[in-house]
Amino acid sequence: MTVEWRTAEYVFPGHPDKLCDAIADAVVQEVGRREPRGLCGVEVAVHRDHVYVTGQVAGAGVGEIDVDGMVRDVYRSAGYDETWRPAAEDLVVEVNLCCRDFEDGEDFFRGVADDQTISTGYAVDLPGTNFLPPEHWLAWELSRRVSVLAVDCPELSLGPDGKLIVLTGRENDETWLEQLSVSVQQDETGDDIVLQRAVHEVLEKALDSFVAAIPGFRRRLPSEVCVNGAGNFATGGPEGDNGLSGKKLVVDAYGPRVPIGGGAWSGKDFYKADRAGGIFSRRIAKAVVLSGAARECVVTLGFLPGDEQARVFSIRDQDGRLVDAQRWGGLFDLSLDGSGDRYTGACDLVEVARLGHFTDPSRPWEELGFDLQRRVTANEESEVLVMN
Repeated sequence: MTVEWRTAEYVFPGHPDKLCDAIADAVVQEVGRREPRGLCGVEVAVHRDHVYVTGQVAGAGVGEIDVDGMVRDVYRSAGYDETWRPAAEDLVVEVNLCCRDFEDGEDFFRGVADDQTISTGYAVDLPGTNFLPPEHWLAWELSRRVSVLAVDCPELSLGPDGKLIVLTGRENDETWLEQLSVSVQQDETGDDIVLQRAVHEVLEKALDSFVAAIPGFRRRLPSEVCVNGAGNFATGGPEGDNGLSGKKLVVDAYGPRVPIGGGAWSGKDFYKADRAGGIFSRRIAKAVVLSGAARECVVTLGFLPGDEQARVFSIRDQDGRLVDAQRWGGLFDLSLDGSGDRYTGACDLVEVARLGHFTDPSRPWEELGFDLQRRVTANEESEVLVMN
């Protein structure tokens, strides 16, 4: 058989783009706390010690939000300080948000799409990876484990920024990690040989969890492990590169194997079509796989301006065959009102922005919230049902 090669990447919470996503979602979270049906369309850019927050927020009390303080909190919690610049205290924060109260009756129309979107959802029959593509889950898991070395091993002199990329192979129902490249910020005084050893130790310890999560995974080290292959990586974060919210759409979703859909999720409230659509399509795909109707599922749905419910365009299995979109879409409430009402304030959005929407099975949208088999049977025998 021909070897099937797959690749994926992930970035650390201190990466400039992830700083932007976390700031944008910190604003969304605070707007939702003050006004559950609040409107958010926020974008963030960072460069060196400057942070630019732009867009629009609407709802009761949104003009009183301390955006400047939120920005500094995000930097601080990501690990930026006097050692790793820019320190939170030294930032120049420029806020150009349109902040306003709702007009009379405007909150009622939050359940109506004010934009168009096409969203893609995906799931594969691998509970150990939370139904994510193996290479994408491996990249996330290793990124999470390596990024915490900055705190757990201060002797390594590591900074907040970093990223990694994996290459996996699959043949005859066996999967393995072929190559791993890690780029992690390290002070010039840090020992790169000790860092190499630490990354290898992280990888060695992680292999058991890979074997448990992915059936047929070979427990062996990759043929190539590269740490800071371009040389010293002392200047990173916003000092080394600019950042923008919404730039890591592939990382936020399912990796390069799965086509991405519409716009960014971070910076938008749960009544917005992009964020709601991304969640809805994932939930349908997961339901199809969990029911046993397919080993792998890709869902395409969308909203047109003025829609209150998502339109399910297609559902395909691992062989590209169409699955009944009306039947499976009918298992869920696909309304914008339903999305906003259920998910606003339901979890820590800063953590979601940093670690991903679908990597944690305890996220509220990852739990289907009903007896799937009973709902499928009822839907087959009688009318289309929706989830409360």
